[in-house]
Amino acid sequence: MRNKGFTLIETVLALVILSSGLLLLANSWGGSFMFVRKAQFSTEVTALLERKMAEIEIEYSGKSLDSIPEEKEDDFGSEFPQYSWKMESKEFEVPDISSTLTAQEGGADQTSLTMMKTLTTHISKSVKEVRVTIFYKGGKKPMSFSATQYFVDYDREIQLGGN
Repeated sequence: MRNKGFTLIETVLALVILSSGLLLLANSWGGSFMFVRKAQFSTEVTALLERKMAEIEIEYSGKSLDSIPEEKEDDFGSEFPQYSWKMESKEFEVPDISSTLTAQEGGADQTSLTMMKTLTTHISKSVKEVRVTIFYKGGKKPMSFSATQYFVDYDREIQLGGN
């Protein structure tokens, strides 16, 4: 009489195959979950940074550059309690290229150097660099993400004579 059941070896082999499949499926799902979570985090940070930059642009658009404070910070309220932001502003630093002008063949005359100095000063006073940083405090270690925007006063008159 032949037994119609499974042997112990067949049962163990079936369980090994099943557990291997479940393990592969769980690892695949875990990796996908982490990928989705990272993408969601990146999207959230980008949206908050973009939103804050737009708010600052709207707030100071059309106003004098002097009205932009050097520092300002806050959080995003109860909607995003793990995030905060900080704005820092400073005059735009134009590099001094007078040494490049004088190093050229024949050098630079005093008029060219004075014009360059006047232009450099004008640009520095007509442009303000504003950096917004988003801080994330919800993970294992705090992280920060920044964006920089430049406000330009196109109506500022050039002060001739080095004033």
